[in-house]
Amino acid sequence: MSDAPRILTGFVVFEGIDGSGTSTQLRVLDARLSGLGIPHTVSAEPTDGPVGKLIRDALAGRTPLLPETVARLFAADRDEHLRSTGGILDTLAQGGLAISDRYIFSSLAYQGLTCGRDFPRFQNAAFPLPELVVYFDVRTDTSMSRMAGRHALDIYENRDFQDRVADEYRAVLDSYASSGVAIVRVDASLPVDLVSEAVWAAVHPVAGRLLRPGTT
Repeated sequence: MSDAPRILTGFVVFEGIDGSGTSTQLRVLDARLSGLGIPHTVSAEPTDGPVGKLIRDALAGRTPLLPETVARLFAADRDEHLRSTGGILDTLAQGGLAISDRYIFSSLAYQGLTCGRDFPRFQNAAFPLPELVVYFDVRTDTSMSRMAGRHALDIYENRDFQDRVADEYRAVLDSYASSGVAIVRVDASLPVDLVSEAVWAAVHPVAGRLLRPGTT
């Protein structure tokens, strides 16, 4: 991908199918970085902003929207996530780490299935890339069993679609193999503490630049 956008040093992205454990590990990593005194922010897409809330309504089935509209909304929400006050670019400019649960790769996988691959690629082509992507690799039967206790599932959270998303994710990540982005796959079927250690092993080279002397 010779035409890939610039890479944002200090920007880390978690990706994976629904139920892969990214939200849990985001909380664990947040606590670990705080304990080490590493300046950082954690966030997620869709965001909690106005556009993100509209996306969440669409995913919950409360606001029926065309797939192409959802793809455009994700791109608009991502732009706010990056460039708004206190967003990813602000965090990085201040010397902190920015960790996000989902980014463009999620759109390319999910909206690539609902809209076709070309449309979301066009919508996301101008966004800069993260330094590191941690992909939470898990079987669909495991992820679906984890979601069984949820109060409600969104329109994407069914086994057939998640099977297809898992395949699409692999194709998307393979397409970025020569982009300069570090891509680390972790076995997300392992117990939470073991996944946490695998995540830290992936993130440590990035976070280590901000560690106080004598900490690990």
